[in-house]
Amino acid sequence: MNTATLNNTLAMIDKLKTVCADLGLANDSSEYKIITESFLYKYLNDRMLYELAKLPEFNDCDGVNDIEERYRELDGDKLKMLPYELGTTAIIRPEWLVSSLYNRQGEPGFAKTFDDALLGIASDNIDVYSVKAGTESITLFQGVSRFIVEENKRDGFCAALIAVLADFSFADAFSQGYDFFSQVFEYLIKDYNKDSGSYGEYFTPHSIANIMARILAPDGDSNVTVYDPAAGSGTLVLALAHQLGEDNCTVYTQDRSQKANEFMRLNLILNGQVGSLANVVHDDTLVSPRHLDHNGTALKTFDYVVSNPPFKADFSSSRNLLASEKYGKRFWAGVPNVPAKQPEKMAIYLMFLQHIIDSMKPGGKAAIVVPTGFLTAKGKIETEIRQNMVDSGMLRGVISMPSNIFANTGTNVSIVFLDRSKQYSKALLMDASKLGTKEKVGKNQRTVLSGEEIERIVTVFNTTEEQDDFSVLADYDDIKEKRYSFSAGQYFEVKIEYVDLTPAEFQAEVDARMSKLRDLWAEGNRLKQEIEEQMKAVRLA
Repeated sequence: MNTATLNNTLAMIDKLKTVCADLGLANDSSEYKIITESFLYKYLNDRMLYELAKLPEFNDCDGVNDIEERYRELDGDKLKMLPYELGTTAIIRPEWLVSSLYNRQGEPGFAKTFDDALLGIASDNIDVYSVKAGTESITLFQGVSRFIVEENKRDGFCAALIAVLADFSFADAFSQGYDFFSQVFEYLIKDYNKDSGSYGEYFTPHSIANIMARILAPDGDSNVTVYDPAAGSGTLVLALAHQLGEDNCTVYTQDRSQKANEFMRLNLILNGQVGSLANVVHDDTLVSPRHLDHNGTALKTFDYVVSNPPFKADFSSSRNLLASEKYGKRFWAGVPNVPAKQPEKMAIYLMFLQHIIDSMKPGGKAAIVVPTGFLTAKGKIETEIRQNMVDSGMLRGVISMPSNIFANTGTNVSIVFLDRSKQYSKALLMDASKLGTKEKVGKNQRTVLSGEEIERIVTVFNTTEEQDDFSVLADYDDIKEKRYSFSAGQYFEVKIEYVDLTPAEFQAEVDARMSKLRDLWAEGNRLKQEIEEQMKAVRLA
């Protein structure tokens, strides 16, 4: 990875944030829209120029300026052919290039010029770059000047944004891969995922995503589908897509959070998954699953499902609907009740687990992040779901992760791995809770896994190696006997170490321990007497 290119990219993001801060928009609810739209506009602008340079008509161009001039000189017929020559690359008209807007930044009404360019680009590329929301399509851009309340400051604000964009180039970034853009994306959204942990997680740690991907598809795969029903910003599906090979899979997602879907679209674009944008859906997965089979009557099934679903959320408004006969087949283990005093603590993840199992192909695989309490919970729904995983022979294994692996929640988490490609009779149960080191992330403590620890987890799991107090290959019959408990600790062998002692050595050990006990008793009596004496001296003033 080119560190200089990464640092320059992060610096550009910081400059955009400074422009927002100068007008009092730092940490404002609109800031993320301004930053992400500006960033994405620049990325698409430079990406198109990068792809144009590969066409025969541009082979002799000397640098970006020459490419732009040649592009502006193209006749109408040639411009109409560009979408076919550039594939899924967004097409930006010559007058809407960053350089063109930069040259007009001093004109009156520049804010409208800037917004019109963004809206025009979104309209021209709506077929490829929009996201579905119900029967509507959410376009790529909505404009940024509307977030500036004082109209007389809009032109200057947009001019400041375009100046930052014109002073930067993505040219050196396009040769970088997933690791580069995953870091850029994480940095870009880190200030805007504060409400993750309610419904939908905007960001899952890369260590978790990496482990899940490498265990699900250790050798990659081809011509497969990947799905996340609570996708957030897409960290899990993109990590798996990278492991599979970006050209070897098609991504499908759904999430009811508008912000999460906007982040998802950005993440897909940055990581070369533009072809999957049409499969990004903004809607409620539980009430209105949108990825259906060809008949539109049953859930579409997938080769791989990965998810970090919300653990608890207030679904009181739709709980009875979800518990009705209409949804009975999908939620076969039942629908959790809504806690009377704290409806936001409804265990909604149990419904996602059922949905995920029903979304797996006959030979499909899945990895799901769950609260560790699920592994041993005695509730009817939890037990029935675990029983289904075992009795159907698809439980491959479980990894219990360290506490605070997520910076924004103290809930202990585990990862459940399911596999319908074969019938299992044993499951690898792993207790990785003691791994990792504590680091300060913002105001919270977060446990970070080292590279060596990640390798240990992946290798031990994929080779089904048993290690003392770390991993055990539990027979399904034993799991059934323990009421379908998935907790590794219940299956570890209890080892009692014996030391050979002579009668004299044994008596000496007993005498030494009795002597220590007598000393402790004597100290206790001394302290008791001292406390009594002090209490006698206590008088009401």
